Amino acid sequence: IMEKIEHKYVQVNGLKLHVAEIGAASSSPPVVFLHGFPEIWYSWRHQMTAVASAGFRALAPDYRGYGLSDIPPEPEKTTHLDLVADLLALLDALDIPKVFLVGKDFGSLVLSLFTLLHRDRVEGFVTLGVPYMPPNAVGHYDELPEGFYIKRWKEPGRAEADFGRLDAETVVRNVYILFSKAEIPIASPEQEIMDLVKPSDPLPPWFTDEDLAEYGALYRRSGFQTPLQVPYRSLGGNLDLSVWNPRVDVPALLIVGEKDYVFKFPGMEDYIRGGTVKSLVPNLEVIFIPEGSHFVQEQSPHLVNPLILNFLQARPGE
Repeated sequence: IMEKIEHKYVQVNGLKLHVAEIGAASSSPPVVFLHGFPEIWYSWRHQMTAVASAGFRALAPDYRGYGLSDIPPEPEKTTHLDLVADLLALLDALDIPKVFLVGKDFGSLVLSLFTLLHRDRVEGFVTLGVPYMPPNAVGHYDELPEGFYIKRWKEPGRAEADFGRLDAETVVRNVYILFSKAEIPIASPEQEIMDLVKPSDPLPPWFTDEDLAEYGALYRRSGFQTPLQVPYRSLGGNLDLSVWNPRVDVPALLIVGEKDYVFKFPGMEDYIRGGTVKSLVPNLEVIFIPEGSHFVQEQSPHLVNPLILNFLQARPGE
């Protein structure tokens, strides 16, 4: 079915964005998938084919500076809001009035901002791992040590030097191995993040050498400059939240792998289980996948795909 996924380029805000697409073009609203890091459109391959087989139209863009999309002229100035503006322009260019959004990892933050700013365009959304979060909802990273990977990657030049010792494929391999563990990646003061993985460490069983080659080729092309900027160096942004009510009334689903290291971020489990996220998204259903890792949609498509399909098919009018 992979060969049925088509690829096109759409001119958006002065950049050519790559969009993977499959499914009936007439099906509305379509499902738009927003990837995380170190991902690209390809991380949604299992979900795209599943929703297309069920009659939906699936689209998965590569963000600016990722995958096959153009690198912005000033990657170091890119913010989450640029990705939100790109998504809006993409929907307008493709003449799509309303969408279902599916976001994973920091794709959930792009989804959250987009829903806050353009809720008339959102029919409903699904987030994986990272819940709906208005900016600054949960961000108590101060409690984590200096070697916490986000703190390291926020530091200009540090990750570039760390990654620069290796080829792109090895960087992606190491991040996939690290991020599929249940513990938060934290280096000791004399280590770099890449040192946390040994060359002999195996890839997760659900991630093939062919998958790695796909990612490696695309990160060789894009480099890591924009991916380090967004998400890691533009977290939170400079939004004035007093302007918006952070509560959104769209139907929503949150899928959480209980072995996802992000679940252990300070405040995260309480935000999800303690009811804060439900107070912001009253129509939210939360489903836990006991063995699910950070990459639950690639690890367990047989569990994730039916959840997404049930959600899409339960909407009135579908």
